[in-house]
Amino acid sequence: MTDTRDQFALIGAGPMGLAMAKVLKEQGIAFQGFELHSDVGGLWDIDGPKSTMYDTAHLISSKRMTEFDDFPMKDDTAEYPSHRELKGYFKDFAKAFDLYEQYRFNTEVTRVQPLGGPGDGWQVCWRDADGDHEAEFAGVMIANGTLSEPNMPAFPGQFDGELIHSSQYRSPNQFDGKRVLIVGAGNSGCDIAVDAIHHGTSCDLSMRRGYYFVPKYVFGKPADTLGGAIKLPMWLKRKVDGLILSWFVGNPQKYGFPKPDYALYESHPVVNSLVLYHAGHGDLKIRADIERIDGKTVHFKDGAHSDYDMILAATGYKLHYPFIDRDLLNWQGDAPHLYLNAMHPDRDDLFVLGMVEASGLGWQGRHEQAEMVARYIKGLQNEAPSAKELQQTKAAGFHRATGGMNYVKLARMAYYVDKATYRKAVTDWIRKLSAGAKA
Repeated sequence: MTDTRDQFALIGAGPMGLAMAKVLKEQGIAFQGFELHSDVGGLWDIDGPKSTMYDTAHLISSKRMTEFDDFPMKDDTAEYPSHRELKGYFKDFAKAFDLYEQYRFNTEVTRVQPLGGPGDGWQVCWRDADGDHEAEFAGVMIANGTLSEPNMPAFPGQFDGELIHSSQYRSPNQFDGKRVLIVGAGNSGCDIAVDAIHHGTSCDLSMRRGYYFVPKYVFGKPADTLGGAIKLPMWLKRKVDGLILSWFVGNPQKYGFPKPDYALYESHPVVNSLVLYHAGHGDLKIRADIERIDGKTVHFKDGAHSDYDMILAATGYKLHYPFIDRDLLNWQGDAPHLYLNAMHPDRDDLFVLGMVEASGLGWQGRHEQAEMVARYIKGLQNEAPSAKELQQTKAAGFHRATGGMNYVKLARMAYYVDKATYRKAVTDWIRKLSAGAKA
């Protein structure tokens, strides 16, 4: 086996793992990639063992606001691409930058643990068709994604119908002939509800809290491509964007949707042009939070009740790093507390990549995170003053890059950042580290 003692172990070949692999190659940093599936693409490959895709899934952001800057999507790609188009995009990306040869596919990393203190290396254990293996690496980079471990609630009572999490949903045919209740009205929940409307006997949507709804198109253009030329303070941006939403969306409360109990942008908005349309046509009934379940009858907290054959919980996902001890990741609450969501405060041989969410961040924002990490590692190797400055900064204590936003206290928002604040911090470090490399 090739000596791995000077290599980093990179776990995952989804969008974030591929971005990291690309910049590691560019910076001349040795690494070995590991991927559970037989190909690249992560969750966007519906055939992957950890994929949570479904047949009708599309990007909720437009292609030009999501793509990698140095690898744009083809002109004939849909403005909101399907998972099938994105699977092809990531395969093309991996081929263009010669990343396939860097990975062991059909390989599950089962355990990573430090051999001693920071800088002493890591033992990495994995399993493939030939059995169990282990080797020593210089460090570990975790890019196994954030949307694979279902967050399944415990509902009071006993349901005698079919109960599934959205991660188990693949095809609208699963709704055929059924009275369906979707629990959770995030982006996936609303998309899946539209499928259920067309295939089930009936569809209701149970919501714990209200959401802000954003149409996919405004003035004939993808909504996320508008604005941005003029940077507005948040209080003014809320007023302007709130006014635009009132023009194009109206008041969702008239269809039964609860009013949000937080300000615009304090939680991820729902980008869906159809769920309000169907609610307005009576195809979808909005329900309150569940109080209890008795057989096939669901009782809601507003006193209403109805019978269902299927409950689909679109209740999101939990961060999941099963191959590493929790205390090694500096968890605080629902997420590891890492500098700029990637860098351990005390270790320079452990990184978590892609554990970042922000409205409009796109894959380019994640590529920048990867570049910052790679340039930092290279800077440490070359004893660059800028790398030493970053090392001291992350060790001195830090706050998440929220830009002062008071995000809703939910597990899925525990690693949410303000895009402008985050990207400025990351790109500032890239500039410093780049300048240090040339000095």
